[in-house]
Amino acid sequence: MPITRSAIMNVRSQLVVASFVLLSLGTFSYSQAQDQEWRTYGGDLASTRYSPLDTINGENFSELEIAWEFDTSNFGRSPEFNFQSTPLMVNRTIYTTAGSRRAVVALDAQTGEILWVSRLDEGERASNAPRQLSGRGLAWWDDGSDKGRIIYVTPGYQMIALDAASGDRIEDFGIDGIVDLKQEFDQELDLITGEVGLHAAPIVANGVVVIGSAFRAGRMPTSREKPKGHVRGYDARTGNRLWIFHSIPQGDEYGNDTWLNNSWTYTGYGGAWAQMTIDPALNTVYLPTETATGDSYGGHRHGDNLFTNSVVALDLTSGERKWHFQTTHHDVWDWDIPSAPMLLDLTVNGQTSAAVVQTVKQGFTFVFDRVTGEPLFDIEEVPVPPSDVPGERLSPTQPIPVRPPPFSRQGLSDDELINFTPELKAKAREILSQYRYGDIYMPPSLAEADDGTFGTLFMPSQTGGSNWPGGAVDPETGIMYIFSKSDVGRMSMSNRPDRSDMDYINLQSRNAPRLFVDGLPLIKPPYGQIVALDLNEGEKLWDAVHGETPDSIRNHPALEGLDIPATGQAGRVGVLLTKTLVIAGDGGSYTNADGEQEALLRAYDKFTGEQLGSLAMPAQQTGSPMTYAIDGVQYLAVAISGGDVPGRLRIYSYEP
Repeated sequence: MPITRSAIMNVRSQLVVASFVLLSLGTFSYSQAQDQEWRTYGGDLASTRYSPLDTINGENFSELEIAWEFDTSNFGRSPEFNFQSTPLMVNRTIYTTAGSRRAVVALDAQTGEILWVSRLDEGERASNAPRQLSGRGLAWWDDGSDKGRIIYVTPGYQMIALDAASGDRIEDFGIDGIVDLKQEFDQELDLITGEVGLHAAPIVANGVVVIGSAFRAGRMPTSREKPKGHVRGYDARTGNRLWIFHSIPQGDEYGNDTWLNNSWTYTGYGGAWAQMTIDPALNTVYLPTETATGDSYGGHRHGDNLFTNSVVALDLTSGERKWHFQTTHHDVWDWDIPSAPMLLDLTVNGQTSAAVVQTVKQGFTFVFDRVTGEPLFDIEEVPVPPSDVPGERLSPTQPIPVRPPPFSRQGLSDDELINFTPELKAKAREILSQYRYGDIYMPPSLAEADDGTFGTLFMPSQTGGSNWPGGAVDPETGIMYIFSKSDVGRMSMSNRPDRSDMDYINLQSRNAPRLFVDGLPLIKPPYGQIVALDLNEGEKLWDAVHGETPDSIRNHPALEGLDIPATGQAGRVGVLLTKTLVIAGDGGSYTNADGEQEALLRAYDKFTGEQLGSLAMPAQQTGSPMTYAIDGVQYLAVAISGGDVPGRLRIYSYEP
């Protein structure tokens, strides 16, 4: 429920001065008077996704005009329909990735004119890559020149450094501007077929580039033996490897004892596929790590499995671990950490602390002192049910923050089922009765169990809650804003030696009922929300249903004549914060009154959650929005795609 602006402002005993926080973290910079840049994927090295700009506000948002638009259709072998990029704006130039070959494009930030294009044709190496298409972005580094350089990772997992002014490769970076990331990886990988890539943007500070890794989805791995997702630091000037952090500890390294029976020797993944965050003053990089092989079965890797599913703080220069916290022990729910940690100063219980905030798929928000790793709010180890899947041994407890409250719906019960009509509710109950369900940490179960069930249903699903877009934090108020979706996940463990050498993989029975009720979602709405949490007090402030009601619900014959409230839509939606607004686009489209597909870009009052304006777009938001200003004119950029609309970068503007 919305609360008043005055009530929110009263929760702060004192304000953090935004400009100080942002500048201390190397965030916004003014290249010219009245210019406001967006130099990193998350807006700043702290990943706040915050801008102090306020020319665009609630009074004029619905009146914004399209300044220009960039169509990515011809930047690759075929059009891309899931364009996830967040561009950068530096020196009045937009830098973005584009197309299935992940070209880098420089555009005039005022007009959209193409200034240069750079592309590496990797042939078969790119075709075999587990993470293809344009990716989510790139990095800009101030190399001491008046131009800077662009650093990005190709689909084939090569790091390239470009002159930001010309697009030419930096010849003395690696070999002719290229570093092969499949090498110096402390494991053998085929340079053409080796299963590793990256969608996330690199992050650079203090002369160090930090690179993570990503793999194919691990719900049905073909083998228990997979590549490991180590994290590496490189010299931003030369491309030389400076350090490597073994996210699955080797030999006598710290944490190796959490891998029983030498399972560390063959188990793979466990790296950082999401965005990372850096505090340059502390010379610390913060990693969000993922689950190990396989996502749904841990019978071949008993133990807590450090440093998977963890926030890990590393020394930026040496790569040495400073501290860590594991958010899920021995994960079998595919609840890896999908988004960047966020940095800001908070006042908790009267004590001001430099904080790091980590959201997870389950809907929890973990808040730590970013120097020591000590929780700023209590975290309890709560007993959870054991597994009856043969060979599986779960952790007896899981860490649950006492505060803030969850931003997502958790667990599955009769109360969560669709309730538009009694008939639909009865059908939903029948489906639910054929599965196991319960609290959030109900363990996966067999696809055809002795009790007649077909696996375990749980909420949030494997994709969250929240996912890779993550949240945004306001350094002036200490309030976090995040999109949360509600849908149901299924874990149905099957022994399939024809598919994998693992004892069990997540593969449902052919007899299992589908998780839909006459084509409608199994659960009741809302399916998408924007949630505001006060991180100083650890309290929920408001939530707002986000997204139009889908056509499949609005036009369903069983619902004809019923007054269905706005349901919101599921999706993966990133938010942008400005001085007064929370801005986010719909995660799906709908049919408007003219019979055309559209989605809305919405602006909410930060303090109340009231929607203040919207803009119609031909497709849903697929990349997190950003904003910048040139000569006092504020621009708003958002990547859209989906349906029959290939990837586009749409730029709105307002000139007072």
